[in-house]
Amino acid sequence: MTPPATLRVATYNVHACVGTDGRHDPDRVAAVVSELDADVVALQEFTYPASVAIESRAPVELVALDRYQCALGPTRQVATRCFGNALLARHPIVDVHRIDLSVDRREPRGAIATTIDVHGTPVHLLAAHLGLRVGERRFQVRQLLTYLDSVRHSLVVVLGDFNDWLPGRSAAHVLDRRLGASARLRSYPSRRPLLPLDRIWIHPLSLLRRMFVHTSSLARNASDHLPVVADLDLRDVTMIASDGR
Repeated sequence: MTPPATLRVATYNVHACVGTDGRHDPDRVAAVVSELDADVVALQEFTYPASVAIESRAPVELVALDRYQCALGPTRQVATRCFGNALLARHPIVDVHRIDLSVDRREPRGAIATTIDVHGTPVHLLAAHLGLRVGERRFQVRQLLTYLDSVRHSLVVVLGDFNDWLPGRSAAHVLDRRLGASARLRSYPSRRPLLPLDRIWIHPLSLLRRMFVHTSSLARNASDHLPVVADLDLRDVTMIASDGR
């Protein structure tokens, strides 16, 4: 099979599938994901029944997305529901690690480190949801850097809700230095975006072709965040091992 020329990745904080109208509607969120036509979608604030096994690969709650495999990364359980991260992929998920980013007396946080096989090309994905205080974000970014050290000479995508918007007090700028500058696109709140909370980094940066915010009317209502999407050109993946950055 001929490898695809492009890979589309996206990050989307789904706000527990509760829209700006206050309505809980997983089917609406699934419809937004379908609009993206992305190969990979990182979800934050995703909820699903606690009875679902953590190693399940089915897209629980978003059952219409049956063409995707799903990696779950719960950070906490409330009653009979799990809450946290998830990663959807239209290519085989071959490896999953869950990284605890929690800080004492703060809301539990985490990341999912996965590897997918894109027709023989391994792509390492690091999907995260960071905390609300700059001090905890700095700690959490240091944890992410430890993982990035292990995949330094690989195709890597870092994406998620980084809650990082304060000029001069950014924690995520460290990722800019390591991976190359990421566009800061306004994605929150969804009805009138002002803050660039949702971010995507690509390494090597030369593979990035475009990055944009998905602003359909459905997306503006389905969650309080808008999805951020990036397109990668995979035709130059052979140069990754020699990329010295």
